[in-house]
Amino acid sequence: MQLTFSSQMITAADGERRIIAGQIVPFGAVGNTSAGKTIFERGSIQIPAPSKIKLLAQHNTNDPIGRAKSFNETPSGIDGIFKLSAASKATDYLLMASEGLIDGLSVGVEVLASKEMKDGTLVVTSAILKEVSLVESPAFTEARVLEVAASEGEVEVSETPEVSEETQPTESEATVSEDTTAATTEAAATAEASRPIIKAATAYGDGTTRVRHGITSMGRYTEHKIKAALGDNVSREWVSASEDRSLIATDGTMSSNPAFNPIQYLSNFVSNTNFGRPTIDAVTRQAAPASGMQINIPALVTSAGGGSDTAPTVASNAIDGTAPSDTAMTSAYETVTLARYAGQQTVDLALLERSDPIFFDQLAIQLERAYRLATDSAMISALTSQGTQAATKAGSIAGLISYIGVEAPAAYKGSSYFASNIVTNTDWWSQLIGAVDTTGRPIFTASQPWNAGGVSTPTSIKGNVLGLDLYVDKNVTAGLIDESAFIIAPETAMWFETPEAFFSVNVVSNMAVQTAIYGYGAGKVLIPAGVRRFNLT
Repeated sequence: MQLTFSSQMITAADGERRIIAGQIVPFGAVGNTSAGKTIFERGSIQIPAPSKIKLLAQHNTNDPIGRAKSFNETPSGIDGIFKLSAASKATDYLLMASEGLIDGLSVGVEVLASKEMKDGTLVVTSAILKEVSLVESPAFTEARVLEVAASEGEVEVSETPEVSEETQPTESEATVSEDTTAATTEAAATAEASRPIIKAATAYGDGTTRVRHGITSMGRYTEHKIKAALGDNVSREWVSASEDRSLIATDGTMSSNPAFNPIQYLSNFVSNTNFGRPTIDAVTRQAAPASGMQINIPALVTSAGGGSDTAPTVASNAIDGTAPSDTAMTSAYETVTLARYAGQQTVDLALLERSDPIFFDQLAIQLERAYRLATDSAMISALTSQGTQAATKAGSIAGLISYIGVEAPAAYKGSSYFASNIVTNTDWWSQLIGAVDTTGRPIFTASQPWNAGGVSTPTSIKGNVLGLDLYVDKNVTAGLIDESAFIIAPETAMWFETPEAFFSVNVVSNMAVQTAIYGYGAGKVLIPAGVRRFNLT
């Protein structure tokens, strides 16, 4: 149907001269919709108050161009009158409608009940009108703009009773076919006549009810998989429906019907970056001050502990006026300089907006794991450079036992604190798990062994070795060599740090987003004698 519309009438754009009228949906006519061939039965569409129905451009909810004024239901279909807004976008569509460029009317409905004919045609028996759109190519050829008027008085309206707010059927008055009860369970979706919106369900012989879709080949599947990835909700529903059908034997085997055997992408994220901070756990942790990059710690470390400070002394003396022991106390400051640990990721804005939400979650997790790795490595470096080198020992279980036997007492002697922790690499962990006595019985993994040397198992990086708490750290120097293990009196070594923080900034020049993690920290061995570094023979 061609439209007639004069330019003089179009230029009158005041509030009383912007009307479009036409049939929004025919009854009994077959139209090609997202669910395939579709027919709306007479009386199948419930219409809320007309003022609540918006006129959209091309079914884009972000592009409202007007609002319904009234609807008339006739034996052949439903006619509607719409008032366009004064916005320039609405004017553009009014002009294109008058020139026959965009002259289709299309409904978006929520399907409440439906049935399927033998030829696959979907018959909608009950639905609720959600919106009407001005479109280029409606699914029903009858659904086109009939009148474009400069004023409301120039619109020719049918004499049939007007469907107003007072005459609308209520939800309880809607007719729902008994034979479509199974279909109503999942058939609550928006349907439109020009693009995929209908989410109608069909009952199958196996007793299941599944969403109808138009994916019939791998090519169609790929097309809608891409559209779904780009944010098309309808394509996402279609892909989901086709994948659900892949589980039904009557639809064909997996090998013979590749359209229903798609590649599945899980939200699980596989990574080998899972890393704690075992070495930091083995020392004393201290919150850094709120300001400043340097920390001064008063310290008194005498020669027995590897320091040159002097402490007061007490000695017995005769009760004859002899002066008591008088040794001047001297002390110094241990200086700790905080370092900043930071990492960032620069990500294109489109990737953040269009990817699965798991991407950003994993980005934050991976940045945090990298931060833990960097700070744990810094504490290992502090133990290596500031701890005391142990006496030489062999790289064997016997050598490790001798190392503990000699250096744990030495830590107490030099620092006055008990050595309670031992940090090893994974190579020493392997030695401990596989250690056996002369009869072949495990030493550290046996259940209630006669001579319990401790517990070290493949399922935990924590354990106990000869009374020391074991911390296995894969970032410690590999091999049974120098610095591959540390015996620690935790009071003698500290890790200072601030809480870690995230921040993001937009880079306008290239439409990217920079996300960073950062924090401040430093490791310090306060009494070198309290940290004993393994020393290979």
